[in-house]
Amino acid sequence: MSAMLAAVTLPGMVQSASAQAVNPGTNRLIQQNELQQLRNSLQRQQFQQQQQQYRDQDRRIMPQPRPEVPVVRQACPIQIVGNQIVRVCR
Repeated sequence: MSAMLAAVTLPGMVQSASAQAVNPGTNRLIQQNELQQLRNSLQRQQFQQQQQQYRDQDRRIMPQPRPEVPVVRQACPIQIVGNQIVRVCR
């Protein structure tokens, strides 16, 4: 009877030992995934902060005034006399 008990218990012990051998690798993968998620989250947060700083900086920059450009006036003004258009050049 003890031989039967040992035969039944032995495969169960082997299975639990193999399960424990797989778990450290699985835990390590889970930890690596969690670390990668944390890194991604941190990088995303840093990127968003940098973008916010750029937006704040853009808001602070005052637009440059438009340059003064001389307007060229027509040398010969147009006058309407009756039904005709006359240019009066002086």
